[in-house]
Amino acid sequence: MPRRKRKYKREILPDPKYHSETIAKFINHLMQRGKKSVSERIFYRALELVAEKTKKDGLEIFDLAMKNVTPVLEVKSKRIGGANYQIPIEVRAPRKMALAMRWLIGAAAGAKGKPMAEKLAAELMLAAKGEGEAMRKRENVQRMAEANRAFAHFA
Repeated sequence: MPRRKRKYKREILPDPKYHSETIAKFINHLMQRGKKSVSERIFYRALELVAEKTKKDGLEIFDLAMKNVTPVLEVKSKRIGGANYQIPIEVRAPRKMALAMRWLIGAAAGAKGKPMAEKLAAELMLAAKGEGEAMRKRENVQRMAEANRAFAHFA
């Protein structure tokens, strides 16, 4: 069979306000139905709210939240001799970022009763402190990897 054509990574433009690729990526993750301007508004408003409540730079809190939520290890299922093993593997850099973003946005979206900007701001502040739903998700993933360390030699 012929090989497939190689997929090339697309160049992502930095966001207009802070000139950061990480933020541009986060805004893209936040976006639904192609409405980028809506997700930009939500994100920038969330950073403003964070700055108001913490009296610190919103960007600083965002970076700290991302760093705290980023996983080091995760488990991957592998079938060996008729049994499925959860094998702990190190998470590669692009996936680390993608998971952290997904967990932060998912945790914010899962909360009820407030506008998304407020929920996102609250989740970012909690994650920066090492608390919240996104942090719990990360700790569960780390705990799973730690518990299955005995199968690391299958990796």
